[in-house]
Amino acid sequence: MTVIAEPVAPIDPDTFRALLRRQAASVTVITAAGDPPVGFTATSFTSVSLRPPLVSFCLARSSSSWPTVAGAEHVAVHLLGADQREVARTFATSGIDRFAAHPGWRPGPYGVPLLDEPVAWLLCRVTERVLAGDHAIVLAEPVTSGHGDGAPLLYHMGRYAALQPSTKES
Repeated sequence: MTVIAEPVAPIDPDTFRALLRRQAASVTVITAAGDPPVGFTATSFTSVSLRPPLVSFCLARSSSSWPTVAGAEHVAVHLLGADQREVARTFATSGIDRFAAHPGWRPGPYGVPLLDEPVAWLLCRVTERVLAGDHAIVLAEPVTSGHGDGAPLLYHMGRYAALQPSTKES
């Protein structure tokens, strides 16, 4: 039996965005050293490989943070806790000095800003940048890390949320 595929129109950007809002994502703040330093909220962070350890995140190339990240040798990834909604909002706000608005940080190794009290953090060496549409995919190798306690901050349907444990055992 021969199957003839009918042409299908690509999904338009508004429909694409509406569909992907249904995927819950962890909330991170990515920082990089610069003059001034940069930091931005991202929900695209994910692990890529165990051998070698690699992670990735995506960043719009139209972002004010992109020129610094495009040339950065190191970045820090901060996994935010459920009580850090305001940190996420601050680093998602454009047109402000995010580090002045959030005084809870210090310079880390390689001058990369490290935020206070995330659930976990990774200092990473950037290994590759892949241009993909209007974004860049940044691949990075963790070189040091740390963690605290607490539940993660999530983003779902355009809102921040906290993880609610299931009442059923799996």
